[in-house]
Order: sequence, then C-alpha cells, then structure tokens
Amino acid sequence: MGKIDELINKKKAESAIFATEYEKEAQRLDIAIALTQLRKELGLTQRELAEKVGKPQSTIARIENGSMNPSLTILHEIATKVGKELHVEFK
Repeated sequence: MGKIDELINKKKAESAIFATEYEKEAQRLDIAIALTQLRKELGLTQRELAEKVGKPQSTIARIENGSMNPSLTILHEIATKVGKELHVEFK
C-alpha cells in the first residue's frame, strides 16, 4: 500500500464525513473513467456520443469530468443506445 493510500485510510478512519465524501468521489471517478473508455472504444467524440444517445454534449462532458453523478437511468440509456449492457454490482 502506498503512502497516499495509507493517508486516505487514516482520514477515512478519523472522519465519517471524509469517508462518505471520498466514496462519492471515487464512484464519480469510476463512472467518468468507464464512460470515457466506452466512448474511445466506440471511436466517438463527446459530441458524437451525445448525438447518438440523445443527450447534450455538456452532459457527456460533465459525466466524464466527474462533476455529474448520473442516474442509473441515464447510464442505462447511454448503454442501450450504443448496443451495450449496463451492469451494476454489489461487492
């Protein structure tokens, strides 16, 4: 485990608020990375993906930069319109 991981774990143990906020950010980052990878896999720009799924380009950009926490409905719509399945799992 690296020093940053140790620091994060320490802060999470010390503060429930930090732990909650950290998990929210981690979730947004995971979604951002997944959507960016999907878009690149499809060979599309943000604008092209937005047009394909019927969403504004700004929505795609906000999801990809982590400033938007998209609903499962939005993620399902994106997946369906590009011929993919959306999987959600509990670990």
